[in-house]
Amino acid sequence: MRSFPFLAFGVGLAAAVSLSAPETQAQRAATGPPDWPCVQRMVPEIGWGTIWGGPPIDQLEQPWWEDEEVGRIVRFATSRETSQEEAVERVRTFAESLEPDEREERLTLLFSGLHERINRERSRTIESIRRFSQSQVSRLEDVSELVDELETLRDSDAVRAETLERLEKQLHWEQRTFQMRQQSLPALCEQPYLLEEKLSRMVRAIQAEM
Repeated sequence: MRSFPFLAFGVGLAAAVSLSAPETQAQRAATGPPDWPCVQRMVPEIGWGTIWGGPPIDQLEQPWWEDEEVGRIVRFATSRETSQEEAVERVRTFAESLEPDEREERLTLLFSGLHERINRERSRTIESIRRFSQSQVSRLEDVSELVDELETLRDSDAVRAETLERLEKQLHWEQRTFQMRQQSLPALCEQPYLLEEKLSRMVRAIQAEM
């Protein structure tokens, strides 16, 4: 009987996924919708009232971007290229530079901008993670179909060796791609949390000066 090393691996992969399905479903029920693959609970957006103890931002008389200096700081601090440390330091420096009579209004504007931009980035990140999950499910279905096809052909005397070799190679690369992408999932799942942490640190820097 012909040996199929890639097939054996594929069967093991499919079996592992099948055996873990109830556990995965229970985890998803607790953390988010079916296409949410992360252990971390999915929080679609950060409510400003949960992290802000200052004046209500929905009662501001002007949008944050109309204050040019605030707008520059918001865009710098929420840029993907700006580290948490740089963002917090820029916010702190601005807050410390304000006169007492303008601090409450301008720092509330600053928070409003930071909250809006971080929330927007988190939403994009969450949608990217869900698309990633959907793509992985589709890829795993392709792997399962290849495994089934090879199992059927293995017992056939009419199949050509070249056909089997081609399918084995295809299965190997599909499995490898799936695994490599899956290994990047923990880092992806950290991104919404890191954005929330970045916002929380900047909020603490603001409130320390109010």
